[in-house]
Amino acid sequence: MEELLRGAADRVARVLRELPHRPVATPARGSERLLGLSPTLPDKPLGDDELLALLDDALADPAVAWGAARYFGAEPAGTLPSALAAHWLRTSTGDGPGGSPLTPGVVALRWLTDLFGLPAGTAGAVVRDRLTATVTALAAARYRVLAEVGWDVAAQGLFGAPPLTVVAGDQIHPDLPRALRLLGLGADRVYRVRVDGQGRIRPTLIPPLRPPAIVCVQLGGVDTGALDPVAAVCAEVHDWDAWVHVDGGYGLWAAAGPLTRQRVVGVGYADSWTADAGAALNVPDHGGLVFARDGDALAAALDLGRPSDGVEVFAALAALGRGGVGELIERSCRYARRFAAVLSAAGYRVLNEVALNRVLVDFGGPTRTAQVVARLQADGVCWCDSTVWQGRAAMRITVTNWCTSEDDVIRSLAAIRAAASRPAR
Repeated sequence: MEELLRGAADRVARVLRELPHRPVATPARGSERLLGLSPTLPDKPLGDDELLALLDDALADPAVAWGAARYFGAEPAGTLPSALAAHWLRTSTGDGPGGSPLTPGVVALRWLTDLFGLPAGTAGAVVRDRLTATVTALAAARYRVLAEVGWDVAAQGLFGAPPLTVVAGDQIHPDLPRALRLLGLGADRVYRVRVDGQGRIRPTLIPPLRPPAIVCVQLGGVDTGALDPVAAVCAEVHDWDAWVHVDGGYGLWAAAGPLTRQRVVGVGYADSWTADAGAALNVPDHGGLVFARDGDALAAALDLGRPSDGVEVFAALAALGRGGVGELIERSCRYARRFAAVLSAAGYRVLNEVALNRVLVDFGGPTRTAQVVARLQADGVCWCDSTVWQGRAAMRITVTNWCTSEDDVIRSLAAIRAAASRPAR
């Protein structure tokens, strides 16, 4: 057993050691050893060396190295070493809660409640991922707003329940409609509020509401990283007894940075919040965070599944400290602004106000932009993806990796400008 684990650890160390020096993207090579296996399960077990070689071939050399410092694609990117170590230790001892009621996750949630500026007494949980956090928060909201009009959703279900109104901006995260479908609320029944040019919800366009109602806002739009005006939304719907949920994703982490904190002032007025530790802290697993003012409603929602022990989140926070978390967030935002400034000065159109860590760039129309993205990905120096924002094609640059350095930004900018300077095909 020890030799097998030592061999696996050696391979992981090799991958991490080589990661800064390999191309971010490489041609897909296929898994030769997997192709050579019998279509039926072999009678005899594989030896340790053969198994490790098989896993190495299948996993250790992906076509896109999402853990690389110059990977600027979809979140999350990279794994913080402290969180990786905690992940190994947790999985080696099982995935169940410890014997003590005070777990690492409980401590982490206390730290985060304070770090995010949430109200005293806020309840929280660490769950599998961002989607699970969104489902849990909206389940808590559904439980409470229906209870307020005399309907026990846990006992009576949704058949015959009072109609529940869900309001959100036009540019919602894809997890929201998925969560609503899972909760039986219907993604197509959401009242969509028009957004501004950056994708922020317009509070004054929210219609008058009658209970039961849930209003969803977001911090860190999936394309622009835009921040909804949470305080203004809460003020707008206060007299209608609507539950306000904040999809914090990456944006709620702005509260950790001295220079970014003012961008999320007022988040504490809401009723529930979610955040993504995978995107912000580079946690490899169990990175969904959910918080609610109403602890009973959250407890009822958590009946849907067992919360995580939160070891990875705890380890990341403990290794960074308050100052380290703030510096990590602010550094990513600073690098994003650097990308925007240099590419704008070079004559390319930046489509968004860089509120946090995302940049959208138009290189001269959809065909030209697609060519630049394809060339950049093929070159392998760095990786950015493409999107369509309010009808315009764009390269999307997302900075999240803990190990991205100033030199990585400089090299990536040079690669992007080189890809954009080549003649159109």
